[in-house]
Amino acid sequence: MANKVHNLAKYEKSELLGKSMKHFGIVQWVDFTRGILPEAEGGRMREHLAAGCMECQGMVDFCNKLAGVCRSIVPSRVPEAVVQQARSIFQAKLLQRPKRQFRIAVELIYDSFLVPAPAGLRASWQIGWQALYRAGECSLDLRVEPELHTCRAALIGQLANHAQPETEMIDLPVYLKAGKVVVAQARSNRFGEFQMEYEQQKRLQLYVYLDGGARIIQVPLKRFVAEKPVGGDRLRVGLVPRKKRN
Repeated sequence: MANKVHNLAKYEKSELLGKSMKHFGIVQWVDFTRGILPEAEGGRMREHLAAGCMECQGMVDFCNKLAGVCRSIVPSRVPEAVVQQARSIFQAKLLQRPKRQFRIAVELIYDSFLVPAPAGLRASWQIGWQALYRAGECSLDLRVEPELHTCRAALIGQLANHAQPETEMIDLPVYLKAGKVVVAQARSNRFGEFQMEYEQQKRLQLYVYLDGGARIIQVPLKRFVAEKPVGGDRLRVGLVPRKKRN
């Protein structure tokens, strides 16, 4: 009973003062609960609450709860794979082209399609393609995993500095282009890894920009065509299925 009387008296006091009392906005109360306001302004807001403003007190309670929820989710780290997929959804923002660009000569070290399969497996179809390139002091490991019966594929890659292995290949822009059109894009994580999903098309080239775009690694990507022959699922490389005649 005493609490009800106290709250009623506080409410009536707030109503009486509300006609001449200047309220603060939600932006100010958010900063107040975060403790980032100047001391003078924070003091005025504390005096305002002490005067019995129920409206602003309710806003402070809400901001305190919101701040608590935000603090509780800060330690939750978003998986790197989710971050890369989210980046590939949005339109790529091209780098400002430097005055001089140098394309690094690329050497193919490994191509999974050029390596004979072990005995007993040579008649089976290989799904996916893996390759290793070397460009200057950098190594580029790629794997393309096409989806069955669709034109989509996933590209997984990793950059490394084989001359100085301790060098981090982090936050490097990686673009997948068809001519001048950007099909997909990503940035490498602290391990030099990146991934993206894309629609397969002709003449796809992968670009990795080093030193702010001054140096470029450019490699072609294999193109797969999904088809469904009698007796199983197959993936063919670089061929377009013939159209059925009516």
